[in-house]
This record gives sequence, structure tokens and C-alpha cells, in this order.
Amino acid sequence: MAITTINEPAPATVTAAHLVYALHTVSILIGVFSAAFIITAFVTGIPSIVAVIINYVKRNEARGTFLESHFRWQIRTFWFALLWMVVGGLLFVTLVGIPVAFVVWIGTGLWTIYRVVRGWLALKDRMPMYV
Repeated sequence: MAITTINEPAPATVTAAHLVYALHTVSILIGVFSAAFIITAFVTGIPSIVAVIINYVKRNEARGTFLESHFRWQIRTFWFALLWMVVGGLLFVTLVGIPVAFVVWIGTGLWTIYRVVRGWLALKDRMPMYV
């Protein structure tokens, strides 16, 4: 049985992962405390856009560490949130789909909160994210 070792991430990369979760949290809070939906603020807000850029820039530094799964988790959270926001938008353009669009947007907002909280708590405990 082979034993695999995980490399220890650089402190700056750990800080970057925390920063990304913090930026996503700021976007969520903007959605909660403004007229925007959580999902709209999350996907179109400057903090989340900056966060996903940081994810892509720092992703190579996280390879082979437990942070690699966090960067993948964060990137997928952003892109799937965008996908479901677009699906809700397509539903919204039909009269019948408007109520379904609101359900999709609210559900995606709650899912986004869950993903950010779950990921940040795992990062705090230095645990990888299992998708």
C-alpha cells in the first residue's frame, strides 16, 4: 500500500485562500443587505470577480497541497452560481417561468452561502474539500 504525502502549502497561498473566502463573503453580504439577490451580488460583484481571478492566479501554487481542493471548490462555486443565475434569467423571460426563476435564484444564493461557509470552516481546520 503506497502512502501519499501532501505538501505543506506556502503561508501566502493559505492567506490567498482565506482572502478568496472573505471576498466571496463580502459579495454575499452585499446581496443580503441590498436590493440585489445574493446570487446576483455574488456573481457580478467586484469582490467575487477579484476572488475568482485570485483563484486562477494562485491555483498553481496550491497544487499538491490540501489547498488545491479549496481553489477548485471556490472556482466551481463561482461558475456554477453563474450558470444557475443565467438559467434563472432564461426562465424569467417567460411569464410562466418567473416564479421558478425566483426559486432558482434564492436556492442558488443559499447554496452559495453553504459552499462559502463549509469551505472556509474546512480551510480553518486545514482540511481539504471533497467535492
